[in-house]
Amino acid sequence: MKKMKHFTSLLLALVLIGVLFTGCGTKQEQSTGGKADTETVDSADQSTDESTTEQTETESGDEEAAAELTEIIVGATIEPHATILNSDAVKNALAEQGYSIKVVEYSDYIQPNVATEDGSLDANFFQHVPYLDDYNKNNGTNLKPVADIHFEPLGIYPGKTASIDELPDGAQIAVPNDTSNEARALLLLEKAGLIKLKENVGLEATINDIAENPKSLDIVEIEAAQTVKVLQDVALAVINGNFALSNGLSASEDALLVEDESSDAASTYANVIVVKEGNEEADETKALIEAVTSEETRNFINEQWKGAVIPVF
Repeated sequence: MKKMKHFTSLLLALVLIGVLFTGCGTKQEQSTGGKADTETVDSADQSTDESTTEQTETESGDEEAAAELTEIIVGATIEPHATILNSDAVKNALAEQGYSIKVVEYSDYIQPNVATEDGSLDANFFQHVPYLDDYNKNNGTNLKPVADIHFEPLGIYPGKTASIDELPDGAQIAVPNDTSNEARALLLLEKAGLIKLKENVGLEATINDIAENPKSLDIVEIEAAQTVKVLQDVALAVINGNFALSNGLSASEDALLVEDESSDAASTYANVIVVKEGNEEADETKALIEAVTSEETRNFINEQWKGAVIPVF
């Protein structure tokens, strides 16, 4: 009996020892597990911190790079001039030279020249030389053309009348009222067989130089930007390429007749970059010219407008 009690006591002691060791093992595992979790979180936090730091450094680097670029401010009418200036072709070429560009868009032909003359703009891009010469003469300025960029053919566009052949007697035709563009418009109407001008008036022609007008057409002179606006109210309108493009029209697709790219008008009326007198040789001017006359810009113009805008550089 004593032996049995001794055996029972021994067995109970062994059970208690096993339970004790099992409990210690569980606590140790829990403790180890907690430590591992802490290390994982710490590692994740460290990774997040490093990523945030790298992102901040990258953004800071981009801002510093942008801040190092010298800004050139150029005034332009929207199509195609502002589109060309805002193209990656121009922006990338300027960035390589240490410049960025800010394009200020205008809807008229007067304010860009005013702002270039008073120094608000470094340059402008919207006009051809005959228009610039006329502007300088009438306003006592001496703005300078520094680069020929492209030619935008004027076109005769259908309004109330669908074709030139269907044009009725006495119909109204809108033309630009500025000196140079009016002459181009009248020459184009002569090419269409609608009027005949006095001999040798050429690019100096005005409505007073119309020698023959067999259909008694009413030639309405209005501001160039408005020719496209009144298209629905007149039989036909002669519209500048940039204003046509700005209103969803293309000389190569929508016009009934356009100026020939090999004509005198094409060489005479190339659109130019213009600066204030004295800035012709400025570093900013040279950089702008190089960017706008690059091969990449030529390809952009050809792909974008497919003949409605023609590079001349």
